[in-house]
Amino acid sequence: MKRFLAPAITLVALLALNQSLPRFLNPYYFQVLILVGINITLAVSLNLVNGFTGQFSIGHAGFMAAGAYGSAMFTMTFGQKIAAAMIAAHLPPVVAQGAMLLASLLLGGGLAAIFGYLVGLPSLRLRGDYLAIVTLGFGEIIRVIILNVDAVGGARGLPGIPQWANFFWVFLVAAIVIGLAVNLANSTHGRALFAIRDDEIAAEALGVDTTAYKVTAFVLGSFFAGVAGGLFAHYLSYLNPSTFTFLKSIEVIAMVVLGGMGSITGSVLAAIVLTLLPEALRAVKDYRMVLYALMLIILMITRPQGLMGTRELSWALFGGRRRGGSK
Repeated sequence: MKRFLAPAITLVALLALNQSLPRFLNPYYFQVLILVGINITLAVSLNLVNGFTGQFSIGHAGFMAAGAYGSAMFTMTFGQKIAAAMIAAHLPPVVAQGAMLLASLLLGGGLAAIFGYLVGLPSLRLRGDYLAIVTLGFGEIIRVIILNVDAVGGARGLPGIPQWANFFWVFLVAAIVIGLAVNLANSTHGRALFAIRDDEIAAEALGVDTTAYKVTAFVLGSFFAGVAGGLFAHYLSYLNPSTFTFLKSIEVIAMVVLGGMGSITGSVLAAIVLTLLPEALRAVKDYRMVLYALMLIILMITRPQGLMGTRELSWALFGGRRRGGSK
């Protein structure tokens, strides 16, 4: 029973906050909070690839875009009609809309995972800069295709997406991704991923199927990037291809590197910091992005291993070491 206690408490807390926060928080601050939750999902999902296996993917925005547009098109084409039929059958609107949102998120994540498999299977045999170039190319291909397809709005963007995502859904997904990453890190499969990161040749010599593990991590990371894209679409109710540029991928990479490659806690902290910092610096107007970049440079010079290194918060509190012992 104890293992179900934490999930139950989390669900109750999320439901309570979902009801109370919109009443007390300024809408602008509430939207920034939602973006924090989405960025946590993106950072932890990319950490499965860049941090756990030591690969260097810079196409995460492409998977986010695939999930965002895939889930939005499902909702606008079928989801709203099915939800209306469920409501007409006397099902509560929150249940009908929640069911369709869940279906759209799974579909968007599945679409992104398919793309992740198609890209990852041939390209993950490459290493370092070569892999980065392939994933960068994929991200740009997805963006350009969306930009030129009128069925998804093209350059005009895609308006009219129902606003079904809320605080509960965004942070429930973030909690699931964090929980999955923690359990993966502490499993034998996680040890295989870290072995690949530390020395791929040695891992192969010990019988680890490095290609299979790298593709699995890549597909899993792509899936959750797609789910994050679906949440983004169903909260803002509008999508534009300019949101999913190369700079978005760099933003997510910065969160992983700043937090510490392989540290789940670090990815969460960095996602919070790098989402809030640009908003906090709006007071300095024209110098906002200059100061933002300068602070990142100073931090990486003084703390090149990231905020947490390879350690997790629960271990760091007791001075413990984790996955290589970086501090």
